[in-house]
Amino acid sequence: MLLTFWSSKGGSGTSTVSTACAGVLAEHHAPVQLVDLAGDQPALVGAAADPTTGLNDWLALGPEAPTEALVRIAVEIDGPAFTLLPMGRPTRDGHAPPTGAAGAALAMALAEAGGVAVADLGRADTPALVAMAELADATLLVIRPCYLALRRAVQAPALKHTHGVVMIDEPGRALGAREISDVLGVPVLARVAWRSAIARAADAGLVLARTPDALRRPLTRMAGRWLDMPDIGPGAAA
Repeated sequence: MLLTFWSSKGGSGTSTVSTACAGVLAEHHAPVQLVDLAGDQPALVGAAADPTTGLNDWLALGPEAPTEALVRIAVEIDGPAFTLLPMGRPTRDGHAPPTGAAGAALAMALAEAGGVAVADLGRADTPALVAMAELADATLLVIRPCYLALRRAVQAPALKHTHGVVMIDEPGRALGAREISDVLGVPVLARVAWRSAIARAADAGLVLARTPDALRRPLTRMAGRWLDMPDIGPGAAA
């Protein structure tokens, strides 16, 4: 199963939400792969350094890239059942971004690997990332309730492949879940209350080790919508 997360603008919390969701799933399912296509996951999971070889190298080879190479670039997070596929070196200026066909090949390779893959697509602003959003079993938009983010989301190609929204619920905002859902045409499936503890965990690389309840609980309930997790499904206690 492939779950993808994206945002319409930077700073929305997409990488943190992706990390926490992968951690929740790893507690109930194996194997789980955290797929980094935005570049922030090594820091969030507390890795000592950013791997230099990663998915950007694989995608650059195009749709014929060997599937077994994904195993070689994987980094263990918590044993072989929970791994990170790092982004690796950023795409160099002047180089064409990976094609939609390369993104589709990656999505299919992840699906065929078994288990669950959770992909952080960042802004999903290349053909490869849009293709992954299209082929995912569930694609979620992470958004703060602000007009700029909402306006950009409406214009984003990934929106037509989006199944639901994770809303970062900030106090004092004029927009609510109903307005977000009405404008985007997809339901708000999780509301994550903004808490300073979440920001501190992200800054310290402790999102997995010490996932704040304000982040864990809504993502745990949402995950039950797609996976056979009766103990944490939609009817579970909040």
